[in-house]
Amino acid sequence: MIECADGRCTLRGPITIDNVVSLLAQGNGLFTAPQVTVDLAQVTEVDSSAVSLLLEWHREAGRNGRAVRFLKLPDNLKSLATLYGVTELISED
Repeated sequence: MIECADGRCTLRGPITIDNVVSLLAQGNGLFTAPQVTVDLAQVTEVDSSAVSLLLEWHREAGRNGRAVRFLKLPDNLKSLATLYGVTELISED
């Protein structure tokens, strides 16, 4: 689930293959501010689709002249990003 207010969004629950398509659509609909910050502190579970989701949100923001940044990535998501060599694209500022 994603909740947003004033360009700051909170993602809660799992990010897995089971819900990634829904989260992608939700985020693309909600991330409309010029600068969006996504807080991932309340993410409970991830798989490799979570990395794909963050990369797609990053690409979508760029296509629309917006910026997205991610905060408080869970350690397991950081590990996956490192494994895939994409840490610089989704790392915290």
